[in-house]
Amino acid sequence: MNWNVEYEKWLNNGQLDADLRGQLEVLQGDEKTLEDSFYKNMEFGTAGMRGVLGAGTNRMNIYTIRKASYGLAKFVAENGDAAKKRGVVIAYDPRHMSQEFAYESAAVLGANGIKSYVFESLRPTPELSFAIRDLNCFSGVVITASHNPPEYNGYKVYGEDGGQMPPASADAVTEYIDSVEDIFSVEIKDVRELEANGILEVISDKVDVPYLEKLKEVIVNKSLVKEKGGDLKIVFTPLHGTGGILGVPALNSVGFTNIIRVEEQFVNDPNFGTIKSPNPENKEAFKLAIDYGEKYDGDILVGTDPDADRLGVAVRTKTGEYNVLSGNQIGALILNYLLKQKKNQGELPTNAAVLKSIVTSDLGREIAEFYGAEMIEVLTGFKFIAEKIKQFEETGSHTFEFGYEESNGYMVKSFTRDKDAIQAVLAISEVALDAKERGFTLLEELDNIFSQFGFYKEDLVSLTLSGKDGSERIKEIMASFRNQLPTSMGGEKIAHVEDYLRSEKSFASGEMAPITLPRADVLKFYLEDGSWFCLRPSGTEPKIKFYFSIKGASEAASTAKLEKIRTELLERIEK
Repeated sequence: MNWNVEYEKWLNNGQLDADLRGQLEVLQGDEKTLEDSFYKNMEFGTAGMRGVLGAGTNRMNIYTIRKASYGLAKFVAENGDAAKKRGVVIAYDPRHMSQEFAYESAAVLGANGIKSYVFESLRPTPELSFAIRDLNCFSGVVITASHNPPEYNGYKVYGEDGGQMPPASADAVTEYIDSVEDIFSVEIKDVRELEANGILEVISDKVDVPYLEKLKEVIVNKSLVKEKGGDLKIVFTPLHGTGGILGVPALNSVGFTNIIRVEEQFVNDPNFGTIKSPNPENKEAFKLAIDYGEKYDGDILVGTDPDADRLGVAVRTKTGEYNVLSGNQIGALILNYLLKQKKNQGELPTNAAVLKSIVTSDLGREIAEFYGAEMIEVLTGFKFIAEKIKQFEETGSHTFEFGYEESNGYMVKSFTRDKDAIQAVLAISEVALDAKERGFTLLEELDNIFSQFGFYKEDLVSLTLSGKDGSERIKEIMASFRNQLPTSMGGEKIAHVEDYLRSEKSFASGEMAPITLPRADVLKFYLEDGSWFCLRPSGTEPKIKFYFSIKGASEAASTAKLEKIRTELLERIEK
């Protein structure tokens, strides 16, 4: 695209939104920002789209939202009148423009004769996933940028099974989006008119009640939680987002009544004023929660991101300090507890299956296989976990027990088909309560797991490379590794390499084997001892991510090996 031409087209449009026109006027002369705003169209990937708010074809604004919604509307219409009547349910988080974007989406859908349900106020992403199935909708949309900084927003699309739209359907939507030649030509209808005609329905607690009821199924040892739940002091922060709406009621409903709210962060704030970034993976996001924990002697600190699909956890040590657990560690704790409890109660089916992404620690595989469950890997993205669950239901081949990703996403029960921080809050609280009743902290419980299954150490390094130049640099990094595969890293020989873009596995011996998962721009390098590191460009952010999973004979050995491998890899990236 010629960014100058697109910029002039927007600037000279007499009907351009006044706020967006004002932004363009402020940017006059700032060619670098204008080029990034107009050099391409906002990309619609398999998870929808996410980007910086502002004017331009490569920005999140009412026009790019309308264009995406047009693509979705045509896809729904392609599936007939029944699909149009079933409609689309729409949720949104507290970010700038989220509510406006939700109603813009409904206005486009309505103009195409498609029913929409819009939540009256903020709701968690997992509830959106549940609502699709509960209301028998054909699709769903959530307006959120998850854990990204405040200048971002996003548009995620879901299929009728409640999972994020799979690649084939997303490709069909993308074709319709790309067919729009004039972004300002997308037809909309007045939402008040649509509501009066019953084409748009605003919903309040219609979905809250059944969702909260289903959440009770997450608890395994119901008598323990009912009788002793009040003994566990839980410090809860929704990080200014949607998690507080249903998180506290869900905890209370099963017996966790000793909840200490981080009040400053129960305020819905699109600027996330008390934190640098609303990402519960980071220790900084727990600063206020730690203050509350120290003041009230909290046993466990839990934090959900703005749309409440990710959960962060911090736990108290014997010395009284708080450690923030990694996504892999939280997953290992929940998985080990679930399988152990079900095995002991004789409730673990012989075809039990656990699902994890390819960049999630192999500690989970060790745990699953110990209890007799099969570990199945999928590409990064919970849509692939949802896809597998659908296959299980259709074929009866496996019984789903747990699904998770290292990026703090967990699903215990499949009544939602996306990562669900509300489910995860209940699950990790039960694990913590069980440990406390036996005289352990969660850290000690984790040490017990390491002692049994091996000392795993993981890390993630993200390199942010924004704009057109950044996108090119990410491509160059991936190409350089593909064209010149390393044979060792950190003094450890590489046994084989998995290239998910080429769908092939290459061994040091020269042998080759196919990879059956869908294509993805991912390179994964396995060392001779089973440790691995992985390169993966983010699908939703201007980042390339480097994952590390190291197994050693002791914590010290794992830490030392991780340091050597990480240092050498990043030195190569720097060059």
